[in-house]
Amino acid sequence: MSNNLFDDFNEVSAKQWKQKIQYELQGEDYNALLWQTNESILVKPFYHAEDLKNLPQPQNTKATKWKIGQTIYVADTKISNKNALFAIKNGVESLAFIIPSETVSIENLLKGINLETIEIHFKPLFLSHTFLEKYPQKKNIFIHNDIIGNLGKSGNWFQNSKHDINTFKKIYSVTNTLSVDAALYQNAGANIVQQLAYSLAHANEYLNILNEDGLLTTKTEVVFQFAIDSNYFFEIAKLRAIRLLWKSLAPTYNLSTNCEIIVLPTLRNKTIYENYNNLLRTTTECMSGILGGANTVFNIPYNTVTKNNNAFNERIARNQLLILKHESHFNTVNNPVDGSYYIETITNQLAEKALNLFKDIEKSGGFLKQLKLGTIQRKIKASSNKTEQQLENNETILVGVNAHKYPVKDIGKNIQKYPFISLKPRLTKIESIIEKRVSENLERKRLYKKFKNEN
Repeated sequence: MSNNLFDDFNEVSAKQWKQKIQYELQGEDYNALLWQTNESILVKPFYHAEDLKNLPQPQNTKATKWKIGQTIYVADTKISNKNALFAIKNGVESLAFIIPSETVSIENLLKGINLETIEIHFKPLFLSHTFLEKYPQKKNIFIHNDIIGNLGKSGNWFQNSKHDINTFKKIYSVTNTLSVDAALYQNAGANIVQQLAYSLAHANEYLNILNEDGLLTTKTEVVFQFAIDSNYFFEIAKLRAIRLLWKSLAPTYNLSTNCEIIVLPTLRNKTIYENYNNLLRTTTECMSGILGGANTVFNIPYNTVTKNNNAFNERIARNQLLILKHESHFNTVNNPVDGSYYIETITNQLAEKALNLFKDIEKSGGFLKQLKLGTIQRKIKASSNKTEQQLENNETILVGVNAHKYPVKDIGKNIQKYPFISLKPRLTKIESIIEKRVSENLERKRLYKKFKNEN
């Protein structure tokens, strides 16, 4: 017997596999097994080495090194510090602090936290370079300073373009970090190709701004934050694709081809009906993030759409990650999806399509110009409307919404906060990118019908 297991089996070509499938279908059409995604990618029932032009190279990621994260909104510094220490004691390795104002004492917030072992992400909801003086200068502390992301989300600069860009440069000169919030695009309904292209073009705007003043250095770090949907294999491929795309762009600016990726489950597919299904959704989404090569994974509570955060739902969210890491052993193998013909093929197709879209954006003046013209918003909205229509037509299934429906009479008692988008008329510089759950239209109709019948 050969020392190589595969030497004992005859090689089977893709053509032979297809013939076998056609035989087993007993006269049914093979093409019925093919389906096309919203990214215009044709998915086949099987993949073969022949689908790859070249054998893929292993990705330079370490799935064994991914960190369990938890997000804390700092309304009260003492309480937030207490919650942070409790989270660390219970297995959290990375903390994201959302800072609402400059009055927050960073020293008190970080009291008792070992900054040599715990990763920290600061996400200020304001723009100030003087506030940086309060931050410890550590390698594993990241300051998220995304002025373009704020413009896209709010429709306004913090003050104005000149002020924001100058402040951005001052903050970067201290942190050497660029932060791109690509989660915004997913939560607003962008398809995967759009998410990849927009995040790369978003980052490229910062690179152009800094490069004009000669501020880029070999120490520059880029952090991408992605929201993960429930399209399991495609989401794995998405994260692998952004690494390929960054690897192709970074050398243009003489930057490191490595980038930091943090992920969290999307809000896009979360439901108010039968929201325990959200537990399953967030679990598989975190799994996609891990297998896709994310550096840090943040979870969200399963009932975050309808209820305020509390100790119970935060513990459940944290325990999901602990189980994945320490009981399901998602930290024992590096790059476990390397070499998968299916995932490798999808990765290449997503990267190629996203690169073409990125080039179109650059030819049209760049991401910021497209954002100001409303082109980005219009394309995201078109993608969002398409997926909402597919749900309403039952072309896609969302459990608890258009399949296995939760009794509408019980829904009211489970809602603590308003679960739908609420748009108030206000003056904005540009049209904002609106985050909207895909099931909102159907959920509104069911609730309206319930209240109408009651009254």
